[in-house]
Amino acid sequence: MTSFRGVWVAVVPVLLLTAACAGQDGAGIAPDAAPTSLPANVPVLRIDQTGGFVRPETNVTRLPSVSVYADGRVITQGPTVLSYPGPALPNVQVRTISKAEVAKLVEQARAAGVGGAVDVGTPKITDVTTTRFTIRGTVGSEQLEVYALGEATGPEAGLTPAQQAAREKLRTFADKLTDPGSAATQPYQPTAIAAVAGPWVATPETAKQPRMEWPGPVLPGASLGEGLDLGCVTVTGAAVQQLIATAGKANAATPWTSGGKPWTVTLRPLLPDETDCASLTAGR
Repeated sequence: MTSFRGVWVAVVPVLLLTAACAGQDGAGIAPDAAPTSLPANVPVLRIDQTGGFVRPETNVTRLPSVSVYADGRVITQGPTVLSYPGPALPNVQVRTISKAEVAKLVEQARAAGVGGAVDVGTPKITDVTTTRFTIRGTVGSEQLEVYALGEATGPEAGLTPAQQAAREKLRTFADKLTDPGSAATQPYQPTAIAAVAGPWVATPETAKQPRMEWPGPVLPGASLGEGLDLGCVTVTGAAVQQLIATAGKANAATPWTSGGKPWTVTLRPLLPDETDCASLTAGR
């Protein structure tokens, strides 16, 4: 398990140089004044999860908690069904805010500590996820990675009062951003879906599930890496709506038949800034 200390990661050298000159309080870091001048499909603010003790297909297909795009779209995960097996497709919701509200959210992220040299400590917890906050502007990207943000909430985790306070600010911001409240949302309509496939294994529960014919490209698709018995195909065009309709009759444990073999398939709607299976492993 890799443990991350909360650090600010700037992917553009000029930002890294600015941070080095700014001091521990982040003073002197000039915020990007025009994040909404970026192309519509660029996420200017994102919160996602990395790592943790999870199955490989879960790590690859995990959706960001929230993505705020330059044109005002806010894409989040909707409520999930707790019963097993769950639905074949995740519940992804979208709402739209103004560009002024987008800029305000970026300001609030900075006020919470994203883009600054904030000390969030290294809690004494293992095998949990790292929360990654990303701000993207016209001059580059800034990231703050916080290990065990949701789990390490008290002194028993080995954190100082200042580190606990810094984490609480980030938790409060993340909770506010991911909860649409009374705002109207709609189901997100993807233009492409990635399907991560592995060999189907019969268990007392999965053996009860009826097999369904896979409506997309032949499975399992291109390998996702050495040591992973997983492949991935990208469903595009008219086949997307066909897959959505078919998946509505399936569930997460459905054996999908392709090439005469049954497969376990995890479906991942691709977001506006994602194009194909390669997008799932980029930056992980």
